[in-house]
Amino acid sequence: MTEAVVRAEMPRQNLRRLWRDDIACVKARDPAARNTLEILLTYPGVHAILWHRLSHRLWRAGLKFPARFLSWFARLVTNVDIHPGATIGEKFFIDHGAGVVIGETAEVGDGVTLYHGVTLGGVSWTPGKRHPTLEDGVLVGAGAKILGPIRIGAGARIGANSVVVEEVPPGVTAVGIPARIVRAPDRRALGGGRVNLDHHLIPDPVGDVLSLLLDRVDFLEARLAHMQGRGRKQDQNEERFDDERVG
Repeated sequence: MTEAVVRAEMPRQNLRRLWRDDIACVKARDPAARNTLEILLTYPGVHAILWHRLSHRLWRAGLKFPARFLSWFARLVTNVDIHPGATIGEKFFIDHGAGVVIGETAEVGDGVTLYHGVTLGGVSWTPGKRHPTLEDGVLVGAGAKILGPIRIGAGARIGANSVVVEEVPPGVTAVGIPARIVRAPDRRALGGGRVNLDHHLIPDPVGDVLSLLLDRVDFLEARLAHMQGRGRKQDQNEERFDDERVG
């Protein structure tokens, strides 16, 4: 095989390997996935990334219009809008898929998981880097918005419906609007490459603050009632003393 043929075959082989890994990783992250054929035929998030791999190749080759047209077609059939200029790593999984938007200059590492309604968007029309960078192993909950040329560290987790406008360190959990760090790094990997989601364990910082305020109000009310009781008792003692003097 000549060098020219090798160079021509390598991109196709790499693309096939990326597609194979994108399909295979679904089994490790979705307990509802039963077999490869079902994943390939019925998962819109998988369809979206398969089409994006191809449109991204066209974009990098300078075929801008065919790349944009292919990404438009993918959006039409999957409801996932990924700009062909976005750079996406291996084993990328969009669960459910609906409503996901990924901008042109977004960069996504390996093993990243997004849920439906996620936006990797920009906050400026200025040319250049406008969209976020997600490092390896990031998990982004449903409806979360990550905006601007910020970096989300490896293994970080973004809670559902959060709005992230500042950088997030590796391995932490961030939730809220705007998102704040609420949990330090921990271990989330399970055996066999599965990811421990623990969605039900994501903290509620607003609820925690309200609980503290309620506890404080209860304490102050109890203290006030105690002081009022002491005041009434003192008034009664003074009245009794006055009556004894008059008598």
